[in-house]
Amino acid sequence: MVKKDAIIIGAGPVGLFAVHQLGIKGLNAVVIDNLDKAGGQCIELYPDKPIYDIPGIPECTGEELTNKLLEQIKPFKTKFFLNERVDEVQQKNGNWFVKTNNKNEFIAPNIIIAGGVGSFEPRKLTLKDIEKFEGKSLFYSVKNKDDLKNKNISIFGGGDSALDWALELSKFSKIILIHRRNEFRGAIHTLNEIKKLEKDGKLSIKTPCQLESAEGDKNLKSITIKYEDGKTEKINTDIILSFFGLVMKLGPIAEWGLNMNKKTIKVNSENFETNKRGIFAVGDICTYPGKLKLILSGFHEVALASVECFKRARPNEKYRFEFTTSSKIIQDRLGKK
Repeated sequence: MVKKDAIIIGAGPVGLFAVHQLGIKGLNAVVIDNLDKAGGQCIELYPDKPIYDIPGIPECTGEELTNKLLEQIKPFKTKFFLNERVDEVQQKNGNWFVKTNNKNEFIAPNIIIAGGVGSFEPRKLTLKDIEKFEGKSLFYSVKNKDDLKNKNISIFGGGDSALDWALELSKFSKIILIHRRNEFRGAIHTLNEIKKLEKDGKLSIKTPCQLESAEGDKNLKSITIKYEDGKTEKINTDIILSFFGLVMKLGPIAEWGLNMNKKTIKVNSENFETNKRGIFAVGDICTYPGKLKLILSGFHEVALASVECFKRARPNEKYRFEFTTSSKIIQDRLGKK
């Protein structure tokens, strides 16, 4: 059994920053994630998608952000347990005992749940036989945008993912954006940019309509969409990108006795502790009045949660706030004097 100051569940951006915030306070942690690599949704869903709201970084991709966070926490030499799921959580003598599906066991006074939306998978198209195109002509996320160059691409969806990728891929491919409603729910700025492209003839928008059929043998050749008035239209298509959101599955977390609100965990906004002392929830998985589902918000949440983690892990020491520029722990870890 491995004893640590904290157990972090989730290796997305917020989970990675939790390592940093604990580390600069002299606390050690392990990170457990059921994906095969660090990065969470940033890596799994949009590794190449531009992110514009990280302070001090005008633009970066999900992969670049992950790599920067991993570089930042290198000095703390934290061990990652990937491809593992937390199956069991028990309270033992003021600490939390955690067991994974790979039979690894950990004990710590603190657990930080930074599991994003939990285990997730894309909401798939339900058209008959459409699955034969999956992984070849039909995709629910973009792993490498270079594979989509010089293609006829039909993008389905009305949220940020659909709008962002329509804008990005229009730089080198023919894009048709298709949505079942006239109104889009993505960022206004992005939508305005897309409408400019449409006006310039660089992109097409088709609403309100839905996918009626997909034609092709091994490879997709065309699709047929059906409008609300019953009219249909056939469109030459090499690639379908479908962004209808995620089906969220919390898995065992839902059985830990936490104060759940639908598929999120209620926390107090003072230190982001749940109704269980020593268990914290940060990032997209937590909820409280005024909550914003932003990576930036998750960074703030874990910064405050780490202070309470210190108090629990070092009950006989007084927590003393320090700026990182003068922190002895940081200087020692980085080998600076």
